[in-house]
Amino acid sequence: MEILSRLISNASTSEIFKWINTPNGGPVVSHFLYADDALILGEWSKENIQTIARILRIFHICLGLKINFHKSNLFGLGVSEEETEGLASILGCRTGTFPFKYLGISVGANMNRINNWYPVVDTFQKRLSSWKALSFSIGGRVTLIKAVLESLPIYYLSTFKEPVKVVEKHESLMKRFLWAGNDSVKKMHWVSWDRVALPKNLGGWACVNSSTLIFLSCLNGFGGSKLKKKASGNRL
Repeated sequence: MEILSRLISNASTSEIFKWINTPNGGPVVSHFLYADDALILGEWSKENIQTIARILRIFHICLGLKINFHKSNLFGLGVSEEETEGLASILGCRTGTFPFKYLGISVGANMNRINNWYPVVDTFQKRLSSWKALSFSIGGRVTLIKAVLESLPIYYLSTFKEPVKVVEKHESLMKRFLWAGNDSVKKMHWVSWDRVALPKNLGGWACVNSSTLIFLSCLNGFGGSKLKKKASGNRL
């Protein structure tokens, strides 16, 4: 994939391939690579598509690795479906529509709407299987919350700002899992969650509370990935 990255970068610097200019003086973007996945971004034009087709052909000839176009999609912003299908035929791939899922993240969805966060909440509930809680002690439940349940929202918060109601829902699920062992059963909470969220040296269990999740979510708009890591590290 390093060879493919260099081919796209060279085509971009020589202005054969027209990349994307991000707003507010941000960096220029031409592609993202993750494992064996490639996400190529550029201006919408027939010439750009033809350039990508040539690059992929050169990549195949040089390394013998061929892109599986049956699993590839072409997405167009602000263009008609007919135009998208016409350019997709040049590559021999399928057309895609927004929103779509990439690495578990919804791309093109309005994440200010609470209903678009339902899949995230559903993922939480799947991790909160009652049989897991019944087989764990309180200490085991705390470990599961810290190792799994806290990492899920932080992964999404690195991309989107989570609505307050969704943050409160996540905290509610963690509370019920800890004290009741089931997200559908209410039981007595013997200690307030704010006390549970305190660091261990202050008598808490160092779990994440809603205020911490809201803080991490607000950092998303300010490029605060390092601050997120520091803030979450203080809790975990």
